[in-house]
Formats: sequence, C-alpha cells, structure tokens
Amino acid sequence: MDVSVASWLVIAVALVAANLPFFNDKVFALVAAKWPRKPLLVRLAEMTVLYFVVGAIGFALEAKIGNRFPQTWEFYAIAACIFIVLGFPGFIVCYLRKRHG
Repeated sequence: MDVSVASWLVIAVALVAANLPFFNDKVFALVAAKWPRKPLLVRLAEMTVLYFVVGAIGFALEAKIGNRFPQTWEFYAIAACIFIVLGFPGFIVCYLRKRHG
C-alpha cells in the first residue's frame, strides 16, 4: 500500500469514527440502550475508545508500509485535538441544529 493512500485512509476512518457517536443513539452503533437519547458522557466515552481504535489502525498501516516511528506525548495530544475537531460536524448536527416539527 502506498504511503499517500494509507494516510488518506486513516484520515477517512478518523472522520467517520469521530462522527459516529453523534449520528446514532446506539452504543458504538451496535448495542441498543434503554435511554431515549444517548447522554453526552457516553458519546465522549465512545469517541475516546474510537480514538484508540483509529490509532491502532494507523499504527498497523505504518508497520505494514515500513518501520514504525516512535512518537512522544505531543503527537498523541495533537492527534486527540484533531480527532475532536473532526467530530465537530456531528456535534453540531446532534446538539446545535434546530429541530423542525
């Protein structure tokens, strides 16, 4: 797999994963819950788990391409901030969009 393709694949997976908690009321889009609307704390917990899943996918692709480079805490902090920004459209649709009807 080409480095460019792997990079875009990780970005696309991160975009979908960051918005997934906001576009459905099931836990991880699989398990139906008893609440009428999923609480924000559960959505944030899902985002945290999905952040690590996307990171594992990125590490696996990096290892498949070649050597995996060691990262420091700054990399993970920036990646977490980018993941939160990628999830912002889902937050807008879920919490700030005016509901008609």
